[in-house]
Amino acid sequence: MANEGAKTQGEQNINPEETVAQPELKLHVNPSANESENSLDLILDIPLKVSVELGRTKILVQDLLKLHKGSVIELTKLAGDPLEILVNDKVVAKGEVIVINEKFGIRLTDIVSHAQRIRQLGESK
Repeated sequence: MANEGAKTQGEQNINPEETVAQPELKLHVNPSANESENSLDLILDIPLKVSVELGRTKILVQDLLKLHKGSVIELTKLAGDPLEILVNDKVVAKGEVIVINEKFGIRLTDIVSHAQRIRQLGESK
């Protein structure tokens, strides 16, 4: 027992005065309305691509080259069917075309639920 003070490999000399202070984590389970608004401020300036889909079709290149002014392209949707409003290529709502002062607009008729949007995220991959 030449060196009783010797430590085995797994032992360390821990001095309570030398412990490093750990930062305190605060979890907010139910943030107040004001905190939620401040959280949204971080993302309000993020640009998003918003588009409205009237319908789709497949066309051969030879038919595409034959198109001219006045040509009609038949779409998969019927007249009166709801339009899809997409944000970053994901459907977020459905609506109908309206005309106000000779300009087209979309009246939202249905908003996609959170559960449906989450399902869409899983299907995209």
